[in-house]
Amino acid sequence: MLVYITLLYSRVPPSCLPIVYHPDYNITFIGLEKLHPFDSGKWGKVIRFLKEDQFFTDRNIVEALEATEDDLLVVHTKRYLSRLKGNGHERDFLNDQRVFIMDMFNRHIYPGDVHAKKAIKRRVELDWATEDSEYLQKVELHSEGALNEVRPDIIVYNAGTDVLDGDPLGGLSISPQGIIKRDELVFRAARRRGIPILMVTSGGYQKKTARIIADSILNLHQQGLIGPEGEGEGSAPMVTHMVGGAGSAGSAHTAV
Repeated sequence: MLVYITLLYSRVPPSCLPIVYHPDYNITFIGLEKLHPFDSGKWGKVIRFLKEDQFFTDRNIVEALEATEDDLLVVHTKRYLSRLKGNGHERDFLNDQRVFIMDMFNRHIYPGDVHAKKAIKRRVELDWATEDSEYLQKVELHSEGALNEVRPDIIVYNAGTDVLDGDPLGGLSISPQGIIKRDELVFRAARRRGIPILMVTSGGYQKKTARIIADSILNLHQQGLIGPEGEGEGSAPMVTHMVGGAGSAGSAHTAV
């Protein structure tokens, strides 16, 4: 019997917060990254804000470990890995009945890929300049509806901030408070059902998004929705992964 040894897994002390981060998430290239609309260093800024707010220190966050190709081949075939697309999670899971995708997006700009759109099981289309009231009503209605329709083993929540008012790509008009409330609604829906949830912080093309992400994490903790092992209501793990996901323009979507 072949035994594969990996360095990918390590014991996480119970005192650690469920926040995964690595400095390599921040992309730099001799200063040229400053010319790009995406703030490629925002995850480091989020961590800095949370430290300044005395939410944690380096000792109680989880440092991510990078999976090697050999690690990935333990559970995936080479053919599968070669077919993955940098913005194609919907294509990747198009015919996978184990995966339920709910996608909420600005219908005028996303998704342009009609074939990939077929993978979306619950589609919530928004118009230009949608504001907090309508947006949050639909987040709650469809998050609850999707989780009443299926009972997943885990939720992967792509929590983009490109919905923020003024974002050059998203085209919506959601306030910082609206984004914070959105994340709370999704986490509460998962908590009520005891379903583990992984949040990736994803896209967002304004410099102020780092502060909003930090404020959302603080709010989730204040509401008892994330915390060290054994802290807060219920027992389902709630994890925030400080890394960009392949997100929709103007979207907040849950792959279940």
